[in-house]
Amino acid sequence: MPFSRSTAVSLIVACALFMEQLDGSIIATALPVIAKSLDTSPLHLNLAITSYMFSLAVFIPLSGWVADRFGARTVFRSAIVVFTLGSVLCGISQNLGELVAARILQGAGGAMMVPVGRLVMLRTVPRVELVNAMAWLTAPALIGPILGPPVGGLIVTYASWRWIFFVNLPIGILGLVLATMLIENVREQGREPLDLRGFILMALALSGLVFSFETAGRHLLPVGVVIGLALVGVVCLALYFKHVRTIAHPIIDLGLMKFATYRASVTGGSLFRIGVGALPFLLPLMLQVGFGVSPATSGLLTFAGAAGAIVMKATAAPLIRIFGFRPILIANAIVNAVFLMGCALFGPKTGHAAIFVFLLVGGFFRSLQFTALNTVAYAEVPAALISRANTLYSMLQQLSLSMGVAVGALLLNLTLYWKGDVHLGPWDFWPSYIAIGALSLISMSSFMALPKNAGDEMSGHAPSAATEAAKHEDPA
Repeated sequence: MPFSRSTAVSLIVACALFMEQLDGSIIATALPVIAKSLDTSPLHLNLAITSYMFSLAVFIPLSGWVADRFGARTVFRSAIVVFTLGSVLCGISQNLGELVAARILQGAGGAMMVPVGRLVMLRTVPRVELVNAMAWLTAPALIGPILGPPVGGLIVTYASWRWIFFVNLPIGILGLVLATMLIENVREQGREPLDLRGFILMALALSGLVFSFETAGRHLLPVGVVIGLALVGVVCLALYFKHVRTIAHPIIDLGLMKFATYRASVTGGSLFRIGVGALPFLLPLMLQVGFGVSPATSGLLTFAGAAGAIVMKATAAPLIRIFGFRPILIANAIVNAVFLMGCALFGPKTGHAAIFVFLLVGGFFRSLQFTALNTVAYAEVPAALISRANTLYSMLQQLSLSMGVAVGALLLNLTLYWKGDVHLGPWDFWPSYIAIGALSLISMSSFMALPKNAGDEMSGHAPSAATEAAKHEDPA
């Protein structure tokens, strides 16, 4: 039986998400072991995570234009090859510099995989079906975060950490086969010209700002170089703001912020993702370095969050339909703040079962927030601007997660500086959890500005008849 367009896109994007999520969750668990092998600090090795996410953010703006120019299947298959090659180079890296360079190459490939698939889905799936599509699209790919921590823990405990990157080889081959079989080489007719100057300015701005923030106070680069990077970032960002007012088709269209639902998803969602983005970095460090548990045990505990996300996928659409986007986003920002701050209560004597259950429930609510944010963002965006909206949203999503890891590392460094030590102890993590939980609370202000009926057309929510809406829940 032939696959429909939406089925084909869902399968192929799920495959790409699986590879990306497996890779990201495995390396987070293995950081302490990799740091010891490469003779560097675990806090410095956060560059291996942020460099990948940063590379995603820089190259994602090109994804839409490249897909329209060369065709979705061509771009997707090329991206898988680049990502897999980057994985092999990560596995043979001998120092931090080589590992970071290989992760940047991985990010360049990843930047073309998921956004291209999501863009095709946004162009083909009716808006009334988008909530379910967003919820179930990533369900197979969530196996990656579930398998990643325990598999990564087992690999680095009983084999070499280098195998955590080599596992992408068979997945990459499978992705190539599925792309060839299921993805049409669709191209957009009458595509817009490439804003090359805007891309260069934005890439330089992000590079300068992110890497100056990453290296500040770490003694990785001279102070003058760090200040110079920051100045380059600020100047290029100012030049981009000037440039965007003089061009009809900017690579990053800031005019999209005029739509209330999109603006709230970008501003509030970015704050929320910065807080949540620190969690995969902080948890394995706390468990392994702070509490002294093995990488295998750490992985078996931290995969609970992804397991909670899987459970949420079956309930996201009905919950949003019953309550509406605005109440879900506001209440869930508070709930997630509680669960993020609650991690500060963990100690070496906290039972592993209690930690697992806490992370499981927290993962449920985090995933619900992501689903709501990723869907309501497009509620008001006209079909003609979907490509631009997807590009900006995807870029900021990855940039926020990258900043989350950087913020987590910075908070730990400040804690060590405050206590006058260079070694992490079991009680050095609680200030970081309180801080990232506060970011979730602050994000609530963006959601409160939304109109009460925000996204009702997409969710099917009727404020005056919530119980009636519940009768029409999707059987899925």
